[in-house]
Amino acid sequence: MNKNIYLHIYNDYSARIQSGQLPAGKKLPSESELAEAYGTSRETVRKALLMLSQNGYIHKIKGKGSFVLDTQRMNFPVSGLVSFKEVSKNLGRSVRTIVYENGCVPSTSEEERRLQMKEPGPLWKVVRAREIDGEKIILDKDYFLTSYVPSLTAETAGNSIYAYLEGELHLTISYAKKEISVEEATPEDKLLLDLHDYQHIVVVRNYVHLVDTKLFQYTESRHRLDKFQFVDFARRAQSESDL
Repeated sequence: MNKNIYLHIYNDYSARIQSGQLPAGKKLPSESELAEAYGTSRETVRKALLMLSQNGYIHKIKGKGSFVLDTQRMNFPVSGLVSFKEVSKNLGRSVRTIVYENGCVPSTSEEERRLQMKEPGPLWKVVRAREIDGEKIILDKDYFLTSYVPSLTAETAGNSIYAYLEGELHLTISYAKKEISVEEATPEDKLLLDLHDYQHIVVVRNYVHLVDTKLFQYTESRHRLDKFQFVDFARRAQSESDL
């Protein structure tokens, strides 16, 4: 075969994954097995596997091998400010919220910094896992200033907090600053989520403001990295010279 054999391997496996012939979670043959099957070197195989990994088809786990990722990832909007309940309506999947913590707690220095608190004080804290198709794949940690959100019932935490904030507390939620990063999974992530062998997690931090620009909520949404793709719509602004 020619020197572009790695492209042949890549195209072969990407097509098999896209067609469903190789389902999510399926382990690929070892580098040695692939090299023998395609009559090439392990170095060439590694190049093909790297391309498959970079394009979201497989996940390589050190010491265990390469595994097929779910290519039908769920879209999660980057822009906009929507609740999980609103997002879940468009998923077309079985969803459930599990409330691990819901109560008023003393602030920590980290939370005070995140919420720009001038002095320590109580915060309303809610920790919830989002289970989709039987797997807990999102961990949401919400902190609210009690001056705006004095209390939350367990029923509200398990349903839609934003419906309560807007419908009953009559807060006008306006905008949020978002930070997205990939970080090592914490012991809490591993305990409360179904991470399997994944050692990293996508973290979306939201700093949520009311219509009067007051920062009243900090949210940390921690997603299993194989299940989501974060999407946005962008439009290039036209200058007068473009018209």
